[in-house]
Amino acid sequence: MTGTRNRIAQQVRRNPGIHFNELTRTLDLAPGQVQYHLRKLQRSDDVLEESLYGRTHYYTPDYGTWERGALAVLRRETARDVLVYLMANGPSAPNAVADGVNIARSTLEWHLNHLVEQDLVEKQRDARNHVTLVITHPEETARMLRLVEPSIADRLVDRFTRLVDGLLATEQAKNGDNE
Repeated sequence: MTGTRNRIAQQVRRNPGIHFNELTRTLDLAPGQVQYHLRKLQRSDDVLEESLYGRTHYYTPDYGTWERGALAVLRRETARDVLVYLMANGPSAPNAVADGVNIARSTLEWHLNHLVEQDLVEKQRDARNHVTLVITHPEETARMLRLVEPSIADRLVDRFTRLVDGLLATEQAKNGDNE
């Protein structure tokens, strides 16, 4: 295995679920160079590729389907924050989670859709149809959380999204008050 290919394989091993842009940034390699070596690693079954939610993620073959989906979602800071909130506070109403994580309810719903789809969170409804958010696999989720260490770039993107959501919510509230 070439030195560059070995560096890419090691980075995927150390950071399961790493997405393509983060891989190129972390290793300071040209995208075409990374693509070339990833194709070689995939052909030799050393690396798996999976596209989820607008990003292409890379894993070693020892991660199963649930783990790959969980890691892809957990690479997003807001989704991680939602899970950490639920782990610390237990089953919670969506409004409490949105307030606790300091995000707009629409942002929470976007992330919840992915968390539910990947079987990390379940929306349980009571007799009055009120929703409670519950972590579906607490031990396994805690293990996946420990594997994900977000990059500064990922954190900045997530925080920018939160800032825009906050500005839009403020603007909507102002416009709603004027009507």
